[in-house]
Amino acid sequence: MFRLFVAISLPELVTDQLMSLCGGLPGARWIEPKNMHLSLRFIGEVDGGVFEDVRGSLAEVSAPVFSLSLKGTGFFPPKQQPKTLWVGIDKNEALKILRNRVESTLAKTGLPRDARKFAPHVALARLSDSPVQRVANWLSANALFRTDAFPVSSFYLYSSTLTNHGADYQIEQEYFLNGSGKPIV
Repeated sequence: MFRLFVAISLPELVTDQLMSLCGGLPGARWIEPKNMHLSLRFIGEVDGGVFEDVRGSLAEVSAPVFSLSLKGTGFFPPKQQPKTLWVGIDKNEALKILRNRVESTLAKTGLPRDARKFAPHVALARLSDSPVQRVANWLSANALFRTDAFPVSSFYLYSSTLTNHGADYQIEQEYFLNGSGKPIV
């Protein structure tokens, strides 16, 4: 069985900026920089045949190269005890287009469509009994976080193996975006 997801990887400069946010919160298990990514679609566990169908079908996704910037902080689940801290994405129509094309392509392979609304983010930490006031203070202190725009010229199919120390991600395939090379914002 393969546990799969589709994501955009982040440049080292961006993960370095994200790492500057990682600290000062009891009960936080910070995500390692090598595991930071922007998920386009979590697929879940599939067998080898579906894995090959997914890997092949994603090569058909056509979308232009674009630029992306990260902006703001938040947590999941809303209105409950925070479990995940994240950095948001500045509004970006090209990202939505790419995500929708990935979703449509995966549906053609027979995978059910994702029923959840797409909420693009980069996870920073998993929280375990973090004091709510400390989380609120961290969010307030980092609310204005923003990165410069960076180019997105590809996306990836990842596999994930769960371990005692968190998930271990492996790139299974890279898919290059097409276009003139001029970023679309």
